[in-house]
Amino acid sequence: MRILAVHAHPDDESSKGAATMAAYAARGARVMVASMTGGQRGDVLNLEVQENPAAFRDLPGLRRKEMAAAQEILGIEHRWIGFVDSGLPEGDPLPPLPWGSFATLSLKRAAAPLIRLVREFKPQVIISYDENGGYPHPDHIMSHKVAVEAFEKAGDPNAYPGEGEPYTPAKLYYDRAFNPERMGAFHQYLLDAGLESPFARFIAMAQESDEGHMPPVSRHETTTRIPCAEYFDTRDRALLAHASQVAPTDMFFAVSAETQRRIWPHEDYTLISSRVESAVPETDLANGLDLSQEA
Repeated sequence: MRILAVHAHPDDESSKGAATMAAYAARGARVMVASMTGGQRGDVLNLEVQENPAAFRDLPGLRRKEMAAAQEILGIEHRWIGFVDSGLPEGDPLPPLPWGSFATLSLKRAAAPLIRLVREFKPQVIISYDENGGYPHPDHIMSHKVAVEAFEKAGDPNAYPGEGEPYTPAKLYYDRAFNPERMGAFHQYLLDAGLESPFARFIAMAQESDEGHMPPVSRHETTTRIPCAEYFDTRDRALLAHASQVAPTDMFFAVSAETQRRIWPHEDYTLISSRVESAVPETDLANGLDLSQEA
């Protein structure tokens, strides 16, 4: 089995679906993460790392090293696609995105190298974000667009000539790492324990109206729950490897891996499109695939 997870920046692969990826890799699947950008315009979000001169002298280089460490922890393959981080615009009105950055490119230009990778790696399963990008960062939204384009066009011999021999993936999933149900379960656990919850904003966002703007959280329903609780510690170690972006005190660790194994022992996805018969709900990304026919 071959799985391709399409992500916007280094660290996204560890905060979204990492336990699933580690589980499948440990069971013998080939798991590839494609990082569409290098995270060049990210900030140093961990105060402890701000004491490291490399974080300011060469943040892109530091993030490449962090990604290599996370890759080794998860036991996966990785490919840098090579586009430039667009940054997260702030202000009212929002400033224009930097010229030439990933989210400013035409879909055809942005998708071409990913289609080349799909035709080379030949994944049966592609995973990425929903139309909202998981959250509305311009690079996440563009990652969604190129993943859908690759799923739809990689097998078309008339599309993207010169980018390799056509290959048609079987299934497309959207990741639901920040779905309101999961966040709500963690939120309630912390409140019941008399602790402060960092998940309150997710609960509030989930209750916002969609009228007139893009929904702040995914409105897709979970179709697929992958049991992967035994890899939560692996996921957390991979996430902490991105030390410039993640601190041990961050929201991701507000509920311990042990407690998460009791409350929410799986990771959630939406099956968006399948070219094979695959009844939902399901507990395996390989559901419906005939792996005996694979080389």
